[in-house]
Parts: sequence; structure tokens; C-alpha cells
Amino acid sequence: MTYVVTDNCIRCKYTDCVEVCPVDCFYEGENFLVIHPDECIDCGVCEPECPAEAIKPDTEPGLDKWLQVNTEFAAIWPNITVKRDAMPEAKEMDGVEGKYEKYFSPNPGQGD
Repeated sequence: MTYVVTDNCIRCKYTDCVEVCPVDCFYEGENFLVIHPDECIDCGVCEPECPAEAIKPDTEPGLDKWLQVNTEFAAIWPNITVKRDAMPEAKEMDGVEGKYEKYFSPNPGQGD
């Protein structure tokens, strides 16, 4: 099992989760974070830290797409281990439906 970041992170990108991760398995895109599933130790400390509730265990039904997205982009985006401010529109974007199709950017973030 691993944890995955789902679409509610898109255009919110809270980084509270990266600060508590003991193995630094978060990677940063322009408007989204992902977890590297091969590095995640399944400790679960990140899940309650996410204000947008975008982190889920991959054992929940329907998360195959998100496991694939996390795997693909963790391989090419830079690692992030420090907390930064959320995106300016984070509060208004929290809970918006269909964010992946409308707003996802494959571009990398700045990382550490």
C-alpha cells in the first residue's frame, strides 16, 4: 500500500504534508504535488496534514488513475521537502470538481 495525492490538490498545493514526511517522497509540479509510491513507507502521517483532504490510501476504491498519475510525475518532477505557502487561489479551488481535466499542469514545480 501507498498513499496518493488526488485531484483536490490541483491549484491548492498545500505543502503541510511534505514537512511531516519522514522519507521525503513528495514531488512538486507547477500546481500539484505527488507521492512517489516506491518511496512511500505507508506511515500515513501526511494524510491528516492535508487541509484539502487530497491524500488517500491507494486501497480506497477508484484510485487507480491517481496511483498512475503519482507514479508518472514523481519520476520527473523535483523533490520537495519544505513547507511553502499554498497557491493564492487555494481556498476558492478547494472542492472544485473536475480539476484534473480543467487545470492540471504537467510542468514541474521548483522543488527544494
